Parts: sequence; C-alpha cells; structure tokens
Amino acid sequence: MKNASETTNKDNSVLQAVKFTLFSLSAGVIQLGSNAIFTHVFGWESWWTSYLPALILSVLWNFTFNRKYTFKPTNHVARDMALVALYYAVFTPVSIWLGNWLEVLGIPDLLVTVIVMLLNFVTEFLFQKFVVYRGEADA
Repeated sequence: MKNASETTNKDNSVLQAVKFTLFSLSAGVIQLGSNAIFTHVFGWESWWTSYLPALILSVLWNFTFNRKYTFKPTNHVARDMALVALYYAVFTPVSIWLGNWLEVLGIPDLLVTVIVMLLNFVTEFLFQKFVVYRGEADA
C-alpha cells in the first residue's frame, strides 16, 4: 500500500508532465509559426536557417513559463538558465545534424521539424525534471 507521500509525489509528477506538455505545445506553435515566417516570408531556404531562430524563440518562451508554473522557480535563475543553455549546447547541434540528414533523405521540412520537436519535448522534460530542478521541483 502506498503512503500519502508516494501518492503526492506521483500526483505532482503527473501534474508537472501535463503543465510541461501544455507549455511545450504553446512553444511549438511559436516555433512552427516563426519557422514558417522565416521560410515563407523571408525566403530562408535551408531547413536549419529557419529552425535555429525559431528554436531560440520557443526555448525562451518555454523556459520562462515552465520555470514559473511547472517546476516552481528556485532562487537560482542564472544556474537554471545556464543548465538549460548546456542542454541546448548539446541538443541544438545534434538536432541540426539530424534535421539536415532527414532533409537529405527527402523527408518534408514540416515533418522534420515535428520529429525534432518531439525529440526535444521528451529530452528537455527529463533534463529539467531530473537535472535542473531535481529535488526542488514541486508542482
């Protein structure tokens, strides 16, 4: 039988996952929208030249809202931001390489972006929950 603490932790984790998903969806709209603007309005033809600034815009949005509402802010804003920047220092080049590779294989740009965004969604949630806000993350 589970005690109240185990149930509360599970409930908090589920609530965090739901909140993170909702904010990530809104960040995804920002990323897809800005990516479309960079591609179709500004005419940036290479997948990554539209992807990179769109990713930056969505990361700023997602970090701000998830920090405040999903993981409850700590007093370590600079540390939290630096850890997320480290995540993206690894994720961004890997995602650009993956995206370019998928594009070379003939996969449509929008599908490439969605694949990379899903990979980002899963790995960033895990990174923020278990690295950035470990031990401090209460929903």
